[in-house]
Amino acid sequence: MSDIQHIFQQFGPNYRALHALPLQQLKVMRSIESCRTSALGAHVDECDQCGHMRISYNSCRNRHCPKCQGLVKERWLEDRRQDLLPVGYFHVVFTVPESLNPIALRNQKEVYSIFFRAASETITELAQDKKYLGAQIGTTIILHTWGQNLMFHPHVHCIVTGGGLSSDGRCWVNSRKKFFIPVKVLAKKFRGKFLAYLKKAFRSNNLLFPGNIEALGSKDRFQALINSLYKTNWVVYCKPPFAGPEQVLQYLGRYTHRVAISDNRIIKVEDGRVTFKWKDYKDKSKFKLMTLDAHEFIRRFLMHVLPHKFVKIRHYGILSNRNRNTKLKICKLLLKVSTSRSKVIDTAVLLLKLTGKDITLCPCCGKGNMIRKMKLEPRN
Repeated sequence: MSDIQHIFQQFGPNYRALHALPLQQLKVMRSIESCRTSALGAHVDECDQCGHMRISYNSCRNRHCPKCQGLVKERWLEDRRQDLLPVGYFHVVFTVPESLNPIALRNQKEVYSIFFRAASETITELAQDKKYLGAQIGTTIILHTWGQNLMFHPHVHCIVTGGGLSSDGRCWVNSRKKFFIPVKVLAKKFRGKFLAYLKKAFRSNNLLFPGNIEALGSKDRFQALINSLYKTNWVVYCKPPFAGPEQVLQYLGRYTHRVAISDNRIIKVEDGRVTFKWKDYKDKSKFKLMTLDAHEFIRRFLMHVLPHKFVKIRHYGILSNRNRNTKLKICKLLLKVSTSRSKVIDTAVLLLKLTGKDITLCPCCGKGNMIRKMKLEPRN
């Protein structure tokens, strides 16, 4: 079979023997290899009509596992659906120059945190400026670290409300149909904030410069890099606005719980090489095939394993956790949206929506209910 799990199962042991991997990467590999196998245990269900037995192996639930994202994503989207407002939404993407990638790869937690802080403050502060909107908006920011070819390409996707709550909290302020902050203004402010926080991290000795980037750890070389980055035009772009809240959900469903590469992009695994499909944005977004040595494929995948407990989806402004029950509620009242929150949807209902299959119904007779009978312990 051609999927991440089987690639790890086939080539992972040898890869681990040849490379000293961080604990987090080792855990991810082990989890994906064991997912939905007897190694994680299982449970047995029996039909109360015909006696049909079904064994269901447990999932690893690791956020980097392609097999485990569907149900988590659906639960998350159902929760987000209750926060949507009947307004336009914009999609803004922040990225950094490639010359920063070596530092970011070796200082992931520090640099990713700077990404979130710089992007959120840039959008929030400019939106509050009366020259652009003069209101407190809501922003959801999602971190991605990969390009289509699996190389390291950290960037954040921002979903921004097309308007916000006035400073006195008495009215909703609608934005213009086009994004209300000029892209060049966004890029310049984001660059300034990102580099300011990066310099602060350097002065506080929070950055590491191991191996072939050791020279960048000197004060002069680091300052020279910073100076060059101030002279570089940073890439920030705004995509056309979404047609409505439902389109926002569809988009979030594609982006929020992605892993570096999905199983359906892998074409074949043959002679120790992995062939996968990718989109070349530099060549009119054409789909192409790329073939890598299995060990190089694993190396690229593991570059995108996030630091332990690092939160890759964050909400700001009126969508933040501390404002959800206060300012967001006010916005809903102003926009005449229900403020009540629906109950948590049962797992079986979500799976029915996701797969079209009713797991409570017997697949053999089609009449009986599947009843949990026993638990199978993990196999050592």
